[in-house]
Amino acid sequence: MEFDAIDRRILDALQRDGRLQNVELAKEVGLSPSPCLRRVRMLEEAGVIEGYVAVLNPAMIGKGLSVYARVWLKGQDAATVDGFTAAIRHLPEVVECHLMAGDCDFLLRVVVADLEEYRQFQIRHLTRIPGVLSVKTEVPLQRIKLTSALPV
Repeated sequence: MEFDAIDRRILDALQRDGRLQNVELAKEVGLSPSPCLRRVRMLEEAGVIEGYVAVLNPAMIGKGLSVYARVWLKGQDAATVDGFTAAIRHLPEVVECHLMAGDCDFLLRVVVADLEEYRQFQIRHLTRIPGVLSVKTEVPLQRIKLTSALPV
């Protein structure tokens, strides 16, 4: 899909504030409300805009620690990989899961209250998934940047 400058301004504005009313959005991008709404609907229907969410402060809801877990599987056959990914989808603590090329098989971002909660999560859930060979955990010391906004 090709985007013109107005589409890019719409996407940029909605990434900054997904609750922006259509009239305000139209004013910001230089359109009247009807064509602006049509463009937004088109971007939604095309799957460019996948949805709208509220971004929560993890510390305020008692989930102030993010850790990264590198996971190695016993094999890379379809049954092992599919079993692992199916299990991960049911663990709400795992907020990101990436199949990796390189050293480990998967990279997970796990959100918990503290290191003890992560330790329990790893013991009770992560290492009990069939096919998991090894888990190495990385604990970030400081968050430098976190954004969901994509460059448009």
